[in-house]
Amino acid sequence: MEAVVLLVAYLVQFLAFSIFARAILTWLPIDKDGPVVRALNSITDPILDPLRRVIPPIGMIDLTPMIAMIALFFIANMLFSY
Repeated sequence: MEAVVLLVAYLVQFLAFSIFARAILTWLPIDKDGPVVRALNSITDPILDPLRRVIPPIGMIDLTPMIAMIALFFIANMLFSY
């Protein structure tokens, strides 16, 4: 059971780092239809899309990646301390 909890914690942490990588890649002049961007989008969209419906952007700033990362790191820390 402990191994399953650790695996889930690492997957949650991986998802948080994927969201971070996606946010950083939006600042870079790269191909937005490239394989890396498409892979990150397919991994992170199930988390970010529902949040975007609830949390509106502030001007041109989208806070949903930061909020999602904070929540995911909090969940991962809770799982690691289990």
